[in-house]
Amino acid sequence: MDTERVYKAALYLRLSKDDTDIDGSIKKESNSIGSQRDLLKAYIKKHNDMEISGIYTDDGYSGASFGDRPEFQRMLSDIYARKVDCVIVKDLSRFGRDYIEAGRFIQKTFPAFNVRFIAVTDNYDSLYADRADSSLVLPVKNFVNDSYCRDISVKVRSCQQAKRLEGQCISAFAAYGYMKDPDNKNHLVIDKYAAGIVKKIFRWKMEGMSLLAVADRLDSLGILPPAEYKKMAGLKYQSGFKAAKTGKWSAVSVKRILTDRVYTGDMVQGKREKISYKMKKRIVKPENEWVCVENTHEAVISKMDFDIVQELLMYDGRSSAGTGTANFFCGVLFCADCGVPMVKRTNKYKGRQKVFYICQTKNQSRGCTRHSIPEETLKNIVLKEIVSFTDLMASYSDVLDFVKQMDLDYSRAVGYDAQVCALTSEYNRYYSLKSGLLSDLKDGLVDREEFEEFNRIYENKCRELEKAIESQKKLVENLLHNGTLAKSRLEKFRETAQIGELTRELLVTMVKKIYVHEGKKVDIQFRFANEMEKLGMLSQMAGAYAPGQGVV
Repeated sequence: MDTERVYKAALYLRLSKDDTDIDGSIKKESNSIGSQRDLLKAYIKKHNDMEISGIYTDDGYSGASFGDRPEFQRMLSDIYARKVDCVIVKDLSRFGRDYIEAGRFIQKTFPAFNVRFIAVTDNYDSLYADRADSSLVLPVKNFVNDSYCRDISVKVRSCQQAKRLEGQCISAFAAYGYMKDPDNKNHLVIDKYAAGIVKKIFRWKMEGMSLLAVADRLDSLGILPPAEYKKMAGLKYQSGFKAAKTGKWSAVSVKRILTDRVYTGDMVQGKREKISYKMKKRIVKPENEWVCVENTHEAVISKMDFDIVQELLMYDGRSSAGTGTANFFCGVLFCADCGVPMVKRTNKYKGRQKVFYICQTKNQSRGCTRHSIPEETLKNIVLKEIVSFTDLMASYSDVLDFVKQMDLDYSRAVGYDAQVCALTSEYNRYYSLKSGLLSDLKDGLVDREEFEEFNRIYENKCRELEKAIESQKKLVENLLHNGTLAKSRLEKFRETAQIGELTRELLVTMVKKIYVHEGKKVDIQFRFANEMEKLGMLSQMAGAYAPGQGVV
């Protein structure tokens, strides 16, 4: 042993967020980091063959990974540059909890660079360690530390999942439009300014503006995008994206807001998860594995408006030149024969302009026929039908209150419903066909391959019909027991429809889809039409109204 050698020691300090002991006061570092530093400095004072070359502190970093720790990486650079030839830590857990990586550094990397390693409270010093210490005791202690890290990870995940299932917000930052409740960090309250911007974004989309046009309008109004707004509010917000010097809205950020269910008052979490407790990389989980809890906080956008926007986004067409908006009937107008969206065309002749819609399939010369209809003609037809529909709404406006007073029996109401009866009859037919397949197989009427194929078809059909029946029954139940919500939707439709002209907002609020046949014949699917049909059934059942003229 070279007794004259003086080691250039690196004091490495680490504390994870999971095992901090911060007492709540405002400090630059935790007490535990300070304790580690004092312990290691005291150790250096007792050894004349060492001097401090540098102190490296990773405060708030997990021990499961070495690559994510900035100070550890800086220490490695100094080791490679021969500025450090001794590493001192309080114990092996402070160095790291991944026993494979920790063992690689201690038993391979450090010896290769002639670096001495000391874990003070574990009484390990590579300069004096014998074979048993290096090959048995050290790996066992590193394995125990790794197991501890894995156990902590499991407990944290379980706690987080429990909070998700309760509808508690566990994200570090609230969604744009909300802020954390000062009295409960797991609850969201509305940020009035940002929520107002969210409402404008949804309204502009319903009016026909493209995503990029919405982003441009927000920028022109000087409205800060979500990340910049959070920073301006004093939040230590960081993201994985490199931001420009001046934050700008983008079509992506607008769409992210338009597709976030949090604005309807529902909490949706667990969309991503870590691959492993040793890695920060996250993977996107399938939607059926997300955790959604309804009505956990005040809504900014009604569920009806949110659903309308989701439908419009499926057919988000390009904006017309110079307008920033898509064509008037975008996302609503379809060919009745091939089912694809209709496209807008404009003919100009001798200073006159004619706007009309034709089948997209025909326009691309892929079959079908033109189904041509002038825009003005279509607007007149749709407006007339909306007026008729709202007149029917007026006749049903007090049905819900009357039905509530009558206290109609749910089972009787379901049995009276024509749709439920028709669906049940169809279900019984397919179930009977499915039940008879085994007899057909035994009698040789079908072979094994045909049996399995038909059995699969009938099984799927029965499953679909079961869902449809339950949906219709649920609708009747909601109208009987929660009529207040349905009535508020009716009133909103009626108020919207009082506009004297057909606007884009009126169109998408009232109409779900429009199908155009040859000869300018039009079929219109209205929103809330299913509920209207149920109200007609209930009114007939209660004896309050005549059957009426039906729903368009």
